Amino acid sequence: MIVEVSIKPELDPEFVPAVLWNRAYLQQADASVEVSIALLRPDETCSIFKTAIRPLTEDNEELTLHYLERILKFLLWQRGGCKVLFAGCDGLTEKLAAIYSPGGERAFDHAFFGEQIYLQPLEIHTCSFGEIPAANEASMPLGRHLDGCRIGFDLGGSDRKCAAVIDGEVVFSEEMEWNPYFENDPNYHIEGINDTLQRAASHLPRVDAVGGSSAGIYVNNEVRVASLFRGVTSADFESKVRRIFFDLKERWGNIPFDVVNDGEVTALAGSMSMNENAVLGLAMGTSEAVGYVTPCGTITPMLNELAFAPVDYREDGPVDEWSGDIGCGVQYFSQQAVARLAPLAGIDFPEGMPFPEQLVEVQKRMAEGDERAAKIYSTIGTYLGYSIAHYADFYEIRKVLLLGRVTSGQGGAVIVEKANEVLAAEFPVLAERIEIVTPNEKDKRHGQAVAAASLPMVGKSK
Repeated sequence: MIVEVSIKPELDPEFVPAVLWNRAYLQQADASVEVSIALLRPDETCSIFKTAIRPLTEDNEELTLHYLERILKFLLWQRGGCKVLFAGCDGLTEKLAAIYSPGGERAFDHAFFGEQIYLQPLEIHTCSFGEIPAANEASMPLGRHLDGCRIGFDLGGSDRKCAAVIDGEVVFSEEMEWNPYFENDPNYHIEGINDTLQRAASHLPRVDAVGGSSAGIYVNNEVRVASLFRGVTSADFESKVRRIFFDLKERWGNIPFDVVNDGEVTALAGSMSMNENAVLGLAMGTSEAVGYVTPCGTITPMLNELAFAPVDYREDGPVDEWSGDIGCGVQYFSQQAVARLAPLAGIDFPEGMPFPEQLVEVQKRMAEGDERAAKIYSTIGTYLGYSIAHYADFYEIRKVLLLGRVTSGQGGAVIVEKANEVLAAEFPVLAERIEIVTPNEKDKRHGQAVAAASLPMVGKSK
């Protein structure tokens, strides 16, 4: 299928934007067969996505299967689910189930969403439209609670951040270096986090609540998947890490204690700062971290792990070394993207040079006016413009809050400029509705901590 791309990434002209491929599929023929997709979770929440496919023929079956598979992949990483129901595409559901089976092409996703996230097998079934349940995408009543004496913390791969907050005002903040990735003793993590809390508590007359953010997937404060604990054995993870925040809560007298993904807190911080809802927060750092605040101003149980959701539909796109899939966001919006594009721009680094060091070098060259570095940022900006349009097919978006080390310095302005150019040229309606914004210095320093501290509700706080 031919997809016309008006603005090609300077360093990567073979890029096939997911949004344009999907629209070409739907528009090139009469896509009139309705399809409903339900994603169910063990907590009885349910997400519904509706689309359409072409009337199935031998000629278009492969294209249609590809369309539905990529949509399902996006929905799983955006919304989560361990049981998927398809209505309207009976002839293809078995093939999708085979792809997402232990022996299928998406065996990684089968294991991830079954064994690791929801602790039960991933199932994909066909059903009638009448059997599709009603949507039940419950919002979580977390955030925007600023009363009292609170601690906010954020756990990163190289540092732990904390802040002491009294009635919304930061009275103390600190960053502490640590190296959690390859520590096999879970006590290193437990005592490190507790030390951070104690440091913040020493600047408060009392502690009414604790709120935190961390990279990874958390379900009702329980750790399901988090790279911070990659060095811990499976047995220690189950016995000491999975419920680490419950144990810490008990240490702190069972005060309100909530922890969520750092992307959600980033989006919440931006929403609170801008006094705006329908915010998609996107951080380009070690990976692509994403969070979302609904039009009503709440966060949801959705995963929003868009680092592993496809944005490029070419057949030979870059491979994510973790999931084995191609064309996923992490290869386009992170330090990995900079490292991948640098050789294409004519910038060569020593073999084995860490990605963060490569990024620093590209930023230096950008500041010196090196056009090769500018092409890297222009390429990422083009990716972003098309991907925002793709994300807008799955989220209602008014603001895109853009942050992360990749966006620091002069290169960040190039990324935003190029993304806006793509939106204006290809998606003018979206360009009128969506604004790309970056945080100010105050929000960079304290916004995440205040938002994290505001997660728990204390007493009659509203």
